[in-house]
Amino acid sequence: QVQLVESGGGLVQPGGSLTLSCTASGNIYRIYTMGWYRQAPGKQRELVASISTTGITNYADSAKGRFTISRDNAKRTMYLQMNNLKPEDTAVYYCNVVPITLATAWGQGTQVTVSS
Repeated sequence: QVQLVESGGGLVQPGGSLTLSCTASGNIYRIYTMGWYRQAPGKQRELVASISTTGITNYADSAKGRFTISRDNAKRTMYLQMNNLKPEDTAVYYCNVVPITLATAWGQGTQVTVSS
């Protein structure tokens, strides 16, 4: 079974930046469109950004202009560069297949907290 491991979260002040990483076992990156999801307390998990096997990217309106998703298939790793972070970006961030109906087992996620 594919294992997904997210890292790179932390506590950052508003306006700050973080880069998240997602490493996967197996060849999931070569097969599927992948994405970053996030879940804030009391809210549903939402898709923030996605990237296809050919590098086509899509972003939620909340992420456009601030977040950049990328992937390195050879390293089985996906990244999310987040700039100009806002308190409303506070959530646990997860990586997985897009669409969510095809998602494999979820990893532990990585906590992002934006606070002064």
